Amino acid sequence: MIFKIVTFFLIGMGVLAMFGKLTFPGQKRLQNAKCKKCGRYKIGRGPCNCSKKKG
Repeated sequence: MIFKIVTFFLIGMGVLAMFGKLTFPGQKRLQNAKCKKCGRYKIGRGPCNCSKKKG
């Protein structure tokens, strides 16, 4: 009985790992929406806050 439970658990973990490797549409666009300097997401078309002068 324990062998069955362990086997099903390992199969379930394998299935979850396969789903984790999938790439969904739009991920590339989300990566491009990040600032190259600080890594935060940019909102809108303007520059990121890290590049604006403080003063």
